[in-house]
Amino acid sequence: MVRPMSDSTTAPERVRTRFEDKAQQFDDLYEDERWLVRTLRPGLFRRRQLSVETVRAYDAPNVLDVGCGSGRIGEFALEAGTSHYVGVDFSAPMIDLARTRLQRFNDRTELIVDDFLTAPLEGPFEVILAVGLFDYLPEPHRFSRRMFDLTAPGGCVVGSFPTWSWLKGPVRKVRYEWIGNCPIFNYSRRELELMFGASGFSRVEIASPGHSGFLVRAHRT
Repeated sequence: MVRPMSDSTTAPERVRTRFEDKAQQFDDLYEDERWLVRTLRPGLFRRRQLSVETVRAYDAPNVLDVGCGSGRIGEFALEAGTSHYVGVDFSAPMIDLARTRLQRFNDRTELIVDDFLTAPLEGPFEVILAVGLFDYLPEPHRFSRRMFDLTAPGGCVVGSFPTWSWLKGPVRKVRYEWIGNCPIFNYSRRELELMFGASGFSRVEIASPGHSGFLVRAHRT
């Protein structure tokens, strides 16, 4: 998967700045219980639904949520039967929001402020969630490879991936890159097959329920 070389050195810090400075504002965008959000941004509900269905397919799984943000998906994963939930995010303000949201699950929850690629995480995990994460990664293959290493045999990774569309693509570029100074990246089906296959996953399910992105489940045998 090709990414501009300049992005690989500047993108992570720009993304970190956005999610530290705009944590509450960004979290409010993902209030997917509102009727208007479900109508205008159905992808938020679809990826949450896939995450919950995957967790429920296992018997009390250990779940790792990469780029967990404010814990919105984590809350539903815990309600779905997660035995132990680990959320990791490099934005301390986001983790603070997650602690508040998930406080009733304190006995089953571990929240970490760290870089996923170097964080001392103890696996394996039956389910790894990477929802709303890959949008911002200039080197996504490094993340998919570490996810493979942390996935239990028989486990899987659930991820969401934007693709370019003339309906939403220009709006996202203006909102995130031009106004927010935060890089975003798009994917093709073929790129996803190659990335997860090269990372070691034996089976990759790719769905395109809307016009602006893919939902993926990558399985480790």
